[in-house]
Amino acid sequence: MSETTQGVRVQSGSRALRAGVELLSSMRFAIALLTVICIASVIGTVLKQHEPAVNYVNQFGPFWAELFGALQLNAVYSAWWFLLILAFLVVSTSLCIARNTPKYLSDIKSFKENVREQSLRAFHHKAEATLGESTEAEARRIGGMLAKAGWKVRLQQRETSSGAGWMVAAKAGAANKIGYIAAHSAIVLICVGGLLDGDLIVRAQMLLGGKTPYAGGGLIADVKPEHRLSERNPTFRGNLLVAEGTQSSTAILSQSDGVLLQELPFAIELQKFIVEHYSTGMPKLFASEIVIHDKETGEKIPARVEVNHPASYKGIEIYQSSFDDGGSRLKLRAVPMVAGARPFDVEGVVGGSTELTNKGGAPGSDTMTLEFTALRTINVENFVGGGQGSSGVDVRKVDLRESVESRLGAANKTVTKKELRNVGPSVSYKLRDAAGQAREYHNYMLPVDTGEGVPVFLLGVRESPSEPFRYLRVPADDQGSMEGFVRMRAALADAALREKAVRRYVAMAIEPSRPELAEQLSQSASRALAVFAGAVPPVEGRPAGGLQAISDFMEANVPEAERSRAGEVLVRILNGTLFELAQLTREAAGLKTMEQDDRTRAFMTQAVLSLSDAVAYPAPIAFELKDFTQVQASVFQVARAPGKNIVYLGCLLLILGVFAMLYIRERRVWVWLSPRDGGCQALLALSANRKTMDGDKEFAQLAQKLIGASPSAGHA
Repeated sequence: MSETTQGVRVQSGSRALRAGVELLSSMRFAIALLTVICIASVIGTVLKQHEPAVNYVNQFGPFWAELFGALQLNAVYSAWWFLLILAFLVVSTSLCIARNTPKYLSDIKSFKENVREQSLRAFHHKAEATLGESTEAEARRIGGMLAKAGWKVRLQQRETSSGAGWMVAAKAGAANKIGYIAAHSAIVLICVGGLLDGDLIVRAQMLLGGKTPYAGGGLIADVKPEHRLSERNPTFRGNLLVAEGTQSSTAILSQSDGVLLQELPFAIELQKFIVEHYSTGMPKLFASEIVIHDKETGEKIPARVEVNHPASYKGIEIYQSSFDDGGSRLKLRAVPMVAGARPFDVEGVVGGSTELTNKGGAPGSDTMTLEFTALRTINVENFVGGGQGSSGVDVRKVDLRESVESRLGAANKTVTKKELRNVGPSVSYKLRDAAGQAREYHNYMLPVDTGEGVPVFLLGVRESPSEPFRYLRVPADDQGSMEGFVRMRAALADAALREKAVRRYVAMAIEPSRPELAEQLSQSASRALAVFAGAVPPVEGRPAGGLQAISDFMEANVPEAERSRAGEVLVRILNGTLFELAQLTREAAGLKTMEQDDRTRAFMTQAVLSLSDAVAYPAPIAFELKDFTQVQASVFQVARAPGKNIVYLGCLLLILGVFAMLYIRERRVWVWLSPRDGGCQALLALSANRKTMDGDKEFAQLAQKLIGASPSAGHA
């Protein structure tokens, strides 16, 4: 705002005080603060704010997560150092305004008519001409012409050695300096508004009013008063989650070390949550039909809140922020994945948990906690080739292909062209052991057609939120369920059933007249089926069972030159015995045996791969979503923002100030008229705050119009 970067120079006080005031009010200090604010804003934009601490640990590691917390980079805009920088910027810019505004206002009022003739001759734009009228007459003529052209004019008469001379001083574009004042005032107003709407008031209450963040759990009603802020709190911004059919009057203000509870003068009841989706699965509209219950009067005010269309009541804005699950009720069925496990049903609500006391009868499952984490009723996935990654969970991520292709174990990759479609509901849950360690699971309710001949149930698992889900693909049987796979899995662990399947396979493959060949085939088939089932001790450090165990067995027992041919024979034997094993399970269940057609072959191919992959499945049971009752919740952001109007005013001043500085040129014209031989000599000079081609053209026109000087003669 000033022509130098120096600040206010205090004439009294200690040397340190004078140096401090000069630095604080200097332009270089303000620019340094703006630079730091810009860098902090970039960090706050790139790094997700107010995430749970575990998310930063999972994404960046313990060291960086601890560093982010220490520097409060996970909450930049409410960090003490960010607010302190804003406060310093307000003080610095205010001092700059106070230092320069009087000078600018004085400059705006001044015509500088006392400038001397010698000074005018030193100007870049100047012209001279001889005029025929007296100095007074020419001065009034020139002044009138400038006034008609929109210039502000002042005439001054001076006594010279040759008689009375006249100075015509005119100015235009004084709003340029007003622009400087407005732009710098805008910075102050925006920063003040940011401080008012930030955490400054809340932090002041924590420092002076004894308020402390709450870091525990439990019900909101049980939280003590020292963790609550009054309804009269002048400024706040928090979140409010309201499930359908319920109401809430307490907002949550996130802090770096916990939360504060903000009491509202009203309660918000969510009558209905509305969400519409694009064909990609992304929400295109979500809105909330609410009723505002005034605590003081009991009045009920219906309202609708949409994105970018908030509701307002008693100075508090209610914004539609997001949506979540409001406690949907789930019915799950346990699917046994190991020998000895039994199916059972379990019910719960999203956000809740239940203890599993060895209900499945599986070893290692004595003490597990089932945590219901999410229900998604729509999962639009992109099965077109060339998709780039997905977690397989979020409806906003619409490419399941990579997640499926990174599944467990030995399934073949899909190459058939797919299309965008909704694959139905899915459920997410965690199984937590007695030591507190948990894995996350994500299972689809309906079988998904991946284009490989048979629909598959997708059972996802991951060790941590930073990893993508890996999917076990279980083929759907002719009843559209996982029962066929479950029966085969159980039968594979039964030595008697394996032996019976081998005998049936050998009887069909070898004629009764060749008993010695039948014995050899029986031994090979029994060995292959036992290795695949994990009944044979595995190679150290290798998985027990599955196709990998078959491969390890061949490497250990078959010469390298014969492995290729022997592998083909062994896989053919394995497929044949597994087919007979599947037929035995269907007969035992009273079902019709499978016909040897294309669908049966597709089912058996996927079943072999799934049985192999199931060896690596980390839980003894998987949970299948059987039924649900969806309850949706709306996440509102409630804000009392007294600084909002101040920020709006600052933005308006900033626009006007920048416009004035860029598009309004300050110009001053002087015409000195001195008497000469019955006429007068005119000296014209022009000054502008920016040198432009338009300025050269304007001067040439003024010289010609005012004193009749040609551009070539008048422009030095």
